Amino acid sequence: MPITITEALAEIKTIGKRIEAKRDHILSYLARQEGVKDPLEKDGGSAEMIRRERQSISDLEDRIVYLRRGILRANSTIEITINGSTRSIADWLTWRRDVQPGQQVLLTRLRAGLAQVRDQAKRQGVQTVAKDADAKVPQDLVVNIDEAELARQIETMEDTMGQLDGQLSLKNATVQIDG
Repeated sequence: MPITITEALAEIKTIGKRIEAKRDHILSYLARQEGVKDPLEKDGGSAEMIRRERQSISDLEDRIVYLRRGILRANSTIEITINGSTRSIADWLTWRRDVQPGQQVLLTRLRAGLAQVRDQAKRQGVQTVAKDADAKVPQDLVVNIDEAELARQIETMEDTMGQLDGQLSLKNATVQIDG
């Protein structure tokens, strides 16, 4: 029966908790003194319970793999377009994890660097001028980056991240995978 990606992710989280509880349960029955009656004797004994629980854990782990495969398949085929860039969900997720943080750091550092240049110019009593403009005196500081373009890139990055979060939420709630 098909389920949404959101439902699959929630199930994976629940399965993880169930597995952890089963592992803890197994650990509490690893050994007992020979003279102490096995508390699980009526249900086949502690050894049998451990065998069953380990099999159950294995089955639950297989379920996680199955659900993740379905999510991966969907994420690899469904495309999203944001600010003129079209990528599969898998590619957007990779971009968000591996590329965007570095881009964000660079944009932030460029903005901070420009603020420092302006502050330095102010302290020195000189002007900052764009790279294509004429400096009035040789001490003026030439800015080698288009500040308006930098501002647009920062705004686009913020907009892209917001749209991406919204699109991922929407797709996770509506895209169905085999459950």
